[in-house]
Amino acid sequence: MSTTTEREYTIKEAAALTGLPASTLRYYESIGVIDPVRRGESSGHRVYDDADLDQLTWVACLAATGLSVADMRTYVANGRLGPSAAAEQAELLAEQQQRLAREAESIALRQRYVALKVDYWRAVQAGDDARAAELSTRARALADDLTRVGRS
Repeated sequence: MSTTTEREYTIKEAAALTGLPASTLRYYESIGVIDPVRRGESSGHRVYDDADLDQLTWVACLAATGLSVADMRTYVANGRLGPSAAAEQAELLAEQQQRLAREAESIALRQRYVALKVDYWRAVQAGDDARAAELSTRARALADDLTRVGRS
């Protein structure tokens, strides 16, 4: 018969294992993104267990997607409700998915603009005035798109 002893982690260890700074762990706890963490009896320091690390890991994943702190708090609270909150969870993540798609579109547009400007300056350097003029025109048109995307 084997018994499994649950490991305990300091805040420094929890931070290293989750990739979240200790200050972020304290902040997330103080605003309710994560559940209150048990304190050591003698030291009063935070003591994390495997369940805490599991929660921190998926919160870190949500943070990595760029989800706002308010939305992370909602997501965690809804998670406690189980299936009754499934529709709201799906909607919250679908909205984040749309935000990320817009962000990806914006990044792709910026990459195209920078590539055009690199080509432009290489054409200038090579003395290819016709190519430089064509690239400048294309970059100007793309700049309008960039300005529009930056406002949305």
